[in-house]
Amino acid sequence: MSVKEQVNNRRTFAIISHPDAGKTTMTEKLLLFGNIIREAGTVKGKKSGKFATSDWMEIEKKRGISVTSSVMSFPYKDYYVNILDTPGHEDFSEDTYRTLTAVDSVVMIIDSTKGVEPQTIKLFKVCRMRGIPIFTFINKLDREGKDPLELLAEIEDVLGIESYPMNWPVGMGKRFEGIIDRFNNQFVRFLGDEKEEITPLEQLDKAGNPTIESVFDELELLDEAGNEFSEERVMKGELTPVFFGSALANFGIRTFFDTFIRFASPPKPRKTDDGLVSPDSETFTGYIFKIQANMNPAHRDRIAFLRICSGKFTRGMNVRLTRTNKTMNLNQTQQFLTSSRETVDEAYAGDIIGLYDPNMYQIGDTITAGKEDIHYRELPQFPPEMFRKVRVKNVMKSKQFKKGIEQLVQEGAIQLFKQESNDDTILGAVGQLQFEVFEYRMKAEYNVDIEFTHLGDRIPRWLAEPPKDLRLFDSRSLLVKDRYDRYAVLFENDFTLRYFKDKNKDVELIDLFEANDYKSV
Repeated sequence: MSVKEQVNNRRTFAIISHPDAGKTTMTEKLLLFGNIIREAGTVKGKKSGKFATSDWMEIEKKRGISVTSSVMSFPYKDYYVNILDTPGHEDFSEDTYRTLTAVDSVVMIIDSTKGVEPQTIKLFKVCRMRGIPIFTFINKLDREGKDPLELLAEIEDVLGIESYPMNWPVGMGKRFEGIIDRFNNQFVRFLGDEKEEITPLEQLDKAGNPTIESVFDELELLDEAGNEFSEERVMKGELTPVFFGSALANFGIRTFFDTFIRFASPPKPRKTDDGLVSPDSETFTGYIFKIQANMNPAHRDRIAFLRICSGKFTRGMNVRLTRTNKTMNLNQTQQFLTSSRETVDEAYAGDIIGLYDPNMYQIGDTITAGKEDIHYRELPQFPPEMFRKVRVKNVMKSKQFKKGIEQLVQEGAIQLFKQESNDDTILGAVGQLQFEVFEYRMKAEYNVDIEFTHLGDRIPRWLAEPPKDLRLFDSRSLLVKDRYDRYAVLFENDFTLRYFKDKNKDVELIDLFEANDYKSV
């Protein structure tokens, strides 16, 4: 099979949702279809001892949440699938934002009992700005929820994207009978116990079933007044195909996945400083969007996740890291099923592979087998909102403390700062849970007890140039350096920030959030 054919068979996508909408459960069911696992574990499997395959970190199993981005790769029918199961918790949205740069399509899961929720809105905006095709799965139809027409209106009004229902529910909750598959002209009956029965619509007996009769009235309304299906508009991220079903009951998942996999985007050209690079280009290139320490605690290893953007990867090939111009041999490479891995000998554009990282890579690095100096556009960096000073309780563990911070900060969930006046270590994060996970992992993976001192919520601004007068800064406008040795100021509140700006009009302050350009990645 040619490189072009291999690339066109790739489907690399992320699953996004508000916490508890059913994202991890959906991932498990897709792995079942890929014959990767024999029995789905859900995040509610704590009592039974079953845990979701995509939640590999110990703290995720204990708390029943996803806090890291897992990668799962497997063949399905004529396709090769890469699923990125993103963190659901809002405190880890930065990791999710970066992960979304590595995908070609997105599955957005909405809880039918709650509708469009805040975290869904945030993640949707990032997808929309990047022009990623979005497929919607409305989950939990086996519970009493909102009216389907109301849910479609909510998607269009709240998210500002047009919708096209690919199937339509017949009842809900205890009255749930199944779905009308509009795309395949069939009725998929819900039999319970993860079983379903398919009947072509022309063979369906509607007489005497008022529920099905009313559904066909709604379908006529959709045919007359609803949006038309357009594959071109789906690819542009202007129209979202909508599917109804239940991930937990494993109903409607296969029909959804078969249709999704057909219309989901194959790998597309990616932007570099010098223009677009085609995925079927002969030259192997890619960029690192995530670094994860201690995926195997027994080996204390670090894995850099590489999105292949063009060409063919072959194990043992020589490549160049364009940031440092250093040449290396890619011999220790892996593909993933969450915490289990296997050596990968070849891979193509769209695939996600793991590179053993001897503390060499940074998030956003470009790797190429070619001679040209190309740089994929830098991944967005997000300013933290909460800050803590951190110190090691036992000074005899200072070496492990330093190593733990260095490795966990590389993953990007926690940002590191050093106070300019006394070299205190300060950590920044988007939310409280990130600090809790950091503390847990320092203890579990490095055997280090740490102590936090609250600095409160601060407003970070980076300095365009090194400061000329250190007397401008104090405890309310704290001068720090980030891990890249760039100067930043942590302002106590809005008033302090405005006061500083008024008094120091010649000091240029940079808001990283405003500086991000999603579309350029």
